[in-house]
Amino acid sequence: MGAVVENTAISYKPNQDVFSATLLALAEADRNIVVVTSDSRGSGKLVGYGQKLPKQIVEIGIAEQNLVGVAAGLASAGKKAFAVSPACFLTARALEQIKNDVCYSDNPVRLIGISAGVSYGALGTTHHSLHDFAVMRAINNITIIAPADNFETTEAVKLAVKHNKPLYLRFGKKAMPLLTEDASIGFEFGKGRVIKKGNDVAIIANGETVYPALQAAEKLAQQGIKATVVSMHTIKPLDAELVLQLAKDTGAILTVEEHMVNGGLGEACASLLLQHGYNKPFKIMGIPDEYTVTGSQVEIFAHYGLSADGIAEAVINMGIMK
Repeated sequence: MGAVVENTAISYKPNQDVFSATLLALAEADRNIVVVTSDSRGSGKLVGYGQKLPKQIVEIGIAEQNLVGVAAGLASAGKKAFAVSPACFLTARALEQIKNDVCYSDNPVRLIGISAGVSYGALGTTHHSLHDFAVMRAINNITIIAPADNFETTEAVKLAVKHNKPLYLRFGKKAMPLLTEDASIGFEFGKGRVIKKGNDVAIIANGETVYPALQAAEKLAQQGIKATVVSMHTIKPLDAELVLQLAKDTGAILTVEEHMVNGGLGEACASLLLQHGYNKPFKIMGIPDEYTVTGSQVEIFAHYGLSADGIAEAVINMGIMK
């Protein structure tokens, strides 16, 4: 169980490609599904959606605040609204509208943050969304999801259509291998997925950092360190039961995320554990409190240690195998 699935016969896709394909199939069967975009149907892989379902897509232009406001209005009228925009702009420019028009007004808008984290690479800090977990966690009445692979993405979109509350879904641009072919590991909002089991250390990751975390676990196994790897796709509400169980069952916890170390998955886990008297080694891995270096996602991950080698080294440096 837990081996990284890298069958070369399988064509893996970026999660946001899977999002658009899944949404199109659902929208063809449900005319209440409406997509609202901010000049982002190209980057959101929604060109084909717009061609097939022109009456179920609204183009707002580069106006993210209007994007969220219109989506909230559609949701209040009974439509299943998906507001699609680059994560960096959606969760910064339109934060007030998310807070008031969506969450405070309890409008079930599905906010879709595309090209998330450092997906925009060399475009730099202005186009990186490394704040979104933090600001969205601070707002009441919203679920926050960062799927790790194509399976999680497909299931998340299906659940999003049924989810009648405010929701934020975050997708990146990199083709993502399947984490596991174990059909028994299902997908449910608010419940982390245990991809690999071990009792020495728990690596809790989300989004596109889960795959390198799983690769790191394979490297650690060669050194006799057995790691549990969890895809904690739901940042809010956090799967507190699972995190606390991992605290009991393993000797240390490492969190990994494509987000600033401030205010994201790591701090959510740290707060929970501290309030429950956790006293074992714990470390948060993410982007440090600085403007990011310029480069591709792969280069940025490597620079900040979010690669398989970097994560494995971080576990070893926690000193759990003395």
